[in-house]
Amino acid sequence: MKKKLLILPLLMSCFFVNAQNGLEDIIVEKYYISEANDTNANSVGGNLPIGSVTYRIYVDMLPGYNFQAAFGLTNHELRIETSTQFFNNMDYGNTSPTFSKNNSAKNTVMLDSWLSVGSACTGYYGVLKSDDDGLNNNVNSCTGCSSSPILQSNNADAGIPLLTQDGLLAGTPASVTAVGISSIINVFGNTSNGNLFSTDNGSWAALGGATGPDVNTNRVLIAQLTTDGILTFKLNIQLGTPGGGTEQYVAENPTGAEIQSAALLYDSGNITNLQDLTSAGTVYKIFPNPVRDNVTLELRNKNIDKKQTLQYNIYSMEGKAVKSNSISLNNNFHTESIDLSMLEKGIYFIQININGAVSTKKLIKL
Repeated sequence: MKKKLLILPLLMSCFFVNAQNGLEDIIVEKYYISEANDTNANSVGGNLPIGSVTYRIYVDMLPGYNFQAAFGLTNHELRIETSTQFFNNMDYGNTSPTFSKNNSAKNTVMLDSWLSVGSACTGYYGVLKSDDDGLNNNVNSCTGCSSSPILQSNNADAGIPLLTQDGLLAGTPASVTAVGISSIINVFGNTSNGNLFSTDNGSWAALGGATGPDVNTNRVLIAQLTTDGILTFKLNIQLGTPGGGTEQYVAENPTGAEIQSAALLYDSGNITNLQDLTSAGTVYKIFPNPVRDNVTLELRNKNIDKKQTLQYNIYSMEGKAVKSNSISLNNNFHTESIDLSMLEKGIYFIQININGAVSTKKLIKL
């Protein structure tokens, strides 16, 4: 076993953002999954198909860095697409979340699709639900709806319910500046529907840069997207450095000082490019990577009727097992938080074994 583990680095071809660079990860949060009751708001908020998923996209940076822009250039297309249509609230929805918190609690406004540089409504940052303090949560109202309640789904795939923590934190987030996208951004407007946002000559930006409300985690919300289809994106972003410089991260075709990051590519229908677990009918991803304290293992089982057992083992470079666990997978979606805070900085390998199908990935501990 030890000899096999020691040669793993020679077999791996994954790209990892270097620890000295400011981008730690792109985090995609499942914010909400709509249910039958939510269709009660259709007459005032627009048609929200049952099972629609609201995704929030965060740029996770090292302390001292700031988010400046998401951009598209020649050979660096910026593309956000769904296989069906994006949901846009017809009532108070907008291309960026400029509605008040009071209005955000009306009908399905909280699920509107938009682009951002930190905010989720006027005077409030958008934060991961797990980072929310749970205070002053929105109490959704739906005047004109046929019945209530709505937006009270507790679907386990979306994690913490909005009634418990709504991902809104009071503050003064930056405002969106749109450059060269004045027409295509209307795919997220409240008078239109569409399935594609794409540019190779435009951006949405934060003048002066945007930082997260927590200077240590430093996560900035850059988009919220609701769809009942498969969501895919290809992003390019520019960060400001603590010393006043800039770093550009691209999804593909890097040139010069540009840094390529696989985290800038996303496909909700296939959450990883790894094929190692095809025989088990399961795909997975691990984030953030590099990691400081807790790493999340996210798995999707394509064959819900097949009972599966997950065994993971984390090994040091010397092949020594430092952490392991065994879990029964009873749902088609599972997330597991693994505490690595006690490990020393360095390179580790996590080996995933599901019903005999094995995959190994490198972890960088900061």
